Amino acid sequence: MFNESDEFQEIRDAIRQLCRQYPDEYFREVDRKEAYPEAFVDALMSAGWLAAMIPEEYGGTGLGLTAASVIMEEINRSGGNAGAVHGQMYNMGTLLRSGSPAQKKKYLPEIAAGRLRIQSMAVTEPTTGTDTTRIKTTAVKKDGRWVVNGQKVWISRVQHSDLMILLARTTPLAEVKKKSEGMSVFIVDLHQSIGKGLEVRPIPNLVNHETNELFFDNLEIPEENLIGEEGRGFKYILDGLNAERTLIAAECIGDGYWFIERARNYANERVVFDRPIGKNQGVQFPLADAFIEVEAANLMRFEAARRFDAQQNCGAQANMAKYLAAKASWEAANVCLQTHGGFGFAKEYDIERKFRETRLYQVAPISTNLIYSYVAEHILGLPRSF
Repeated sequence: MFNESDEFQEIRDAIRQLCRQYPDEYFREVDRKEAYPEAFVDALMSAGWLAAMIPEEYGGTGLGLTAASVIMEEINRSGGNAGAVHGQMYNMGTLLRSGSPAQKKKYLPEIAAGRLRIQSMAVTEPTTGTDTTRIKTTAVKKDGRWVVNGQKVWISRVQHSDLMILLARTTPLAEVKKKSEGMSVFIVDLHQSIGKGLEVRPIPNLVNHETNELFFDNLEIPEENLIGEEGRGFKYILDGLNAERTLIAAECIGDGYWFIERARNYANERVVFDRPIGKNQGVQFPLADAFIEVEAANLMRFEAARRFDAQQNCGAQANMAKYLAAKASWEAANVCLQTHGGFGFAKEYDIERKFRETRLYQVAPISTNLIYSYVAEHILGLPRSF
């Protein structure tokens, strides 16, 4: 809630205190330089906040997705952009839930200690988009190794990560009974791969978000880097995607509260025609509407996270939380910009930066229309539309 304490107040207070060391000016300068917030990320990792979902036996805090979502929310609510770090949370989940004991022992303690970054997940391809079952990147077993060929696009944080989760087809689509079968998940050591079968091409974009095209040309991956069973990769990825959507929802909620608070403060301070503009219902009502939408989305976020932590089916809740939160944050962004008028376009107010950042989530990591399709088919029982 907006001004109420909750069971996560200690986490909230700690994240806010850390974020005070990286004020608006810091993120404004990072955005201006189109740089990566290395100092901020290092501070989060050193404090152990990005190990929230790793069990204590591997050196993490074992707090679960609910607490992780609060961390992401507070980063954005403090004016930062958790998009630089959220991959460390949900990508690790694929390894945690589906990896072998040997893989967990090898990687999780290093990730928990902040010595390894697993910030990247390579799923999307140029010719398939969100139709994941039709991916064309292949992995073929040869002489005790996997040989990968293909292409990925919109793959984030590759240049600031040590490990990457890769989804590739190991059985041709024509040879499987269900199109969701025959795909496998691998751990890719980026330091051993870039320039040795993996080419990375950055994609300049609207926001300061490091994302890339990847080209695989006979990239060799050790056989033991296969996560789980061969051919079941799509199922393993879905678990990670549910966590991703819930965390994105939390970030949007943090953005929403940031926009509302900035607009509320400005509306109380800005005097036009001898009265604060916040006295006008034309300013009040849109702000109240945006606040209601953020609060409602917040409830769905916590329900999705609760079900995930309880290992219950949370696909519907994760999708709906992402939809509601992205919609609410975008509405709050528009209201905040409108409330500030011309000053909202000035970089020194940081609204235009956050405006660009929160707009992304209408499109990624899953578009609004695909969420409509999911709800129509899987919840309402309507015929599949594609």
